[in-house]
Amino acid sequence: MSRAAAEQDVFRAVAEASRRVILDALAERPHSFRALHALLPLTKGAVSQHLAKLRLAQLVRTRRDGNRIFYAAENAHILRLVTEALFHADHVTST
Repeated sequence: MSRAAAEQDVFRAVAEASRRVILDALAERPHSFRALHALLPLTKGAVSQHLAKLRLAQLVRTRRDGNRIFYAAENAHILRLVTEALFHADHVTST
């Protein structure tokens, strides 16, 4: 995959509002699927699809604990990306 294609995948993944909610939650700490589902007014299937897209873009990773799956931000780069994007949005809307 080229760098341009990887960049495009990342920006497409974070462009959708529900995925930004998920990433914002994961910036704080890992969450179970159930906890992420509770944050969004979406069906389980829709949340699962959003998480799959985030995984394909390598923005989140999973960890299984028994029959529960926990999601976390893939790395510190993703945490910075989310934090900076949210900070910028706050800055733009507060002026």
